[in-house]
Amino acid sequence: MVANPDIAALGALLADDARSSMLLALLGGDAISAGELARLAEVSPSGASAHLRRLREGGLVVDEVGGRNRFFRLASPELAEALEALARIALPRAPGDLRTAEVGRALKRARTCYDHFAGELGVALTEALVERELLARGGESYSVTPAGTSWLAGLDIDVSQLERQRRSFARVCLDWSERRPHVAGSLGAAIAATFFARGWARRLPHGRAISVTPAGVAWLEGELGFSLSA
Repeated sequence: MVANPDIAALGALLADDARSSMLLALLGGDAISAGELARLAEVSPSGASAHLRRLREGGLVVDEVGGRNRFFRLASPELAEALEALARIALPRAPGDLRTAEVGRALKRARTCYDHFAGELGVALTEALVERELLARGGESYSVTPAGTSWLAGLDIDVSQLERQRRSFARVCLDWSERRPHVAGSLGAAIAATFFARGWARRLPHGRAISVTPAGVAWLEGELGFSLSA
């Protein structure tokens, strides 16, 4: 006999501002120290430790030791997908101050959603690839066209290798801020990794917002015909 999933227990873990803030910070895909998570959630180090212990025991985060610090990350890509889905149906929270409003604008413009691009950048990039018939949408996934396979190879992205991975290849992810889809899965992750490796994007400190560098702006304009300011 299969038991029902314990959604109430999961809801209890999420029903706390500090814990939900920590999980949203980890949605960027990077491992973050307990001290930094305490700062982002605006709780004391001891309070952060208690919250992180509950999240770890609930199977939502995993931890690792690095030097004198303990770092945390989301337990799985599936959890990241679930958090992104919840963000789409959650009511927006009004910013409490100017700094919070600026962070919100930066996240809307360009951010990582676990390991792929989201926000205006992720949506515009995906739409440009579809318009140029490098990607084609079919239901809840994208496929790479022959022209797309060749184009991606020019970025040192091996489509056949990505398709052999255990995770989804090119999943449609509905962007919570733009309400339009962007490409996720192993392909989305490979594109984001290429941007970082080539210096076309960089992570902003203290969060999951990213910035497109001047070199990235030039490449997007010249290669795909759309512009995002640096």
